[in-house]
Amino acid sequence: MKRHWLSATIAGAAIALLLGSTAFAAIQEEAVSYKDGDTVMKGFIVYDDASSAKRPGVIVVHEWWGVTKHIHTVARKLASEGYTAFIADMFGDGKTADNPKDAGALAGSVSKNPSAMVSRFSAAKDTLARHATTDASKISAMGYCFGGSVVLDMARAGLDLKGVAAFHASLEPAAAPAAAGKVKSRILVQNGGADPFIKPASIVAFKEEMAAANVDYRYLVYPGAVHAFTNPEATEKGKQFNLPLAYDAQADQQSAIEAAKFLHSVM
Repeated sequence: MKRHWLSATIAGAAIALLLGSTAFAAIQEEAVSYKDGDTVMKGFIVYDDASSAKRPGVIVVHEWWGVTKHIHTVARKLASEGYTAFIADMFGDGKTADNPKDAGALAGSVSKNPSAMVSRFSAAKDTLARHATTDASKISAMGYCFGGSVVLDMARAGLDLKGVAAFHASLEPAAAPAAAGKVKSRILVQNGGADPFIKPASIVAFKEEMAAANVDYRYLVYPGAVHAFTNPEATEKGKQFNLPLAYDAQADQQSAIEAAKFLHSVM
């Protein structure tokens, strides 16, 4: 009886020691101010401090609303999967919008100025690359809606990215289309089959553009899914502003699985 009690005590102490050694290991999310020229950008670096090893980095680019809860959730998930995620600020000074008019103006200020888009994205990429947890030779990008279009344009611009994954993204290039030998990234696009913002002609043109440039890409469609299908807040936003936005749990889950496989394959 005494021996049994002693064994249990030792086992309990060992478990307590083990738990104690990992009690402080957690996903860390740090606000980061960085600059694009004279413009102050406000992003976030997100990583799991359970490991001190360098790991691949993923730049996460927000929707036209700016950085939202959804984007923070995406970054934390990436961190839990072994990446260092960087939430980029494409609008400057952490600007956000709570209505389509302001969101459109913010997004347009970037998409209509392709050189500023490249410069702001590159500032985020450089900041991520310098972080102590990041393997600077292995950086990819992921974007949603406006952000999806941004990462596609960064691939077209020839930035050194292992891969870009775009969700419910417009497909037309903001500047020059993809050119043979210029695109360094593999590309994954995942759009809703019922998204009225994605015209059939633009899908055809995108596929022809990718083929002509000999880009390694996949284009996946989720039947019945509309715009912003990965964002749990999309349905409420759609109702509030009478827009074709809606969350689709099945499409969200499957697209996340595909993105995880994609990132694993390119990194």
